[in-house]
Amino acid sequence: MRHYHDLPLWVRLPLYAFVALALAMMVLPLAAALPISLNVDPWFVYPFREFSLRWFEALLSPRWTGAIVNSVLIAVATTLLATGLGTLAAIGLANPRFPFRNLVMVLGLAPLIVPVVVLALGLYIFFGQLSLNYTFIGVVIAHTLLASPFVVITVTATLTRFDFTLMRAAASLGAGRVFAFRTVMLPVIAPGVGAGAILAFAASFDEVVMMLFISGPQQQTVPKLMYLGMRENINPTIIAAAVVTIAFTSVLMAATYRLNRGK
Repeated sequence: MRHYHDLPLWVRLPLYAFVALALAMMVLPLAAALPISLNVDPWFVYPFREFSLRWFEALLSPRWTGAIVNSVLIAVATTLLATGLGTLAAIGLANPRFPFRNLVMVLGLAPLIVPVVVLALGLYIFFGQLSLNYTFIGVVIAHTLLASPFVVITVTATLTRFDFTLMRAAASLGAGRVFAFRTVMLPVIAPGVGAGAILAFAASFDEVVMMLFISGPQQQTVPKLMYLGMRENINPTIIAAAVVTIAFTSVLMAATYRLNRGK
């Protein structure tokens, strides 16, 4: 396979320019907005009269700390559930004899394709019949639906390089399926499972559309408070929360990258 470094310069330059333009379009809005979290005044304007950390200190209020704790709890529960279900689904779909394999794969990845607002509306109607709206369990189930495809994708990618004859060899030596999975397969696919778990956590922690539909007043999260703050009482506390969220998500993405390199 020809490496992009082997392409002539006149082909590579437009590619570099396109990548630079795409990065600029993503970074420049953040570079313009995030410094406002250091403005002492409650206005979204430049230049600053004085720098201050008052808006980060506002994140220590009970309202915001409660939302942070709730976001973490929901994300942890979602990660555990999505990682387990997604890993099992990926192992099943890796079997060429799995019935309707392609159809099940498409359905499993549908939450990545279908607009979230459509899924949220459908779940709101469905959960209403089960009394799951405005509950912690309902939110976790909804977030698991969104997060599981990330686990399926990463684990499936890892399984493409797994030698399934190792499982047959373990079975021939008398190992049961669970024992063989735990001692033979899991250590090999662990980087993919870990990367999927991190992506599932990030997907849950950053999610807001589902929260607006199926969570009640008692289920506040950081993204939801940020959205409500933009509508009700806009001030740089929202930008400070965005800074913390972006920093936290960046750490998670860096960890995912390290795990993927270890596969």
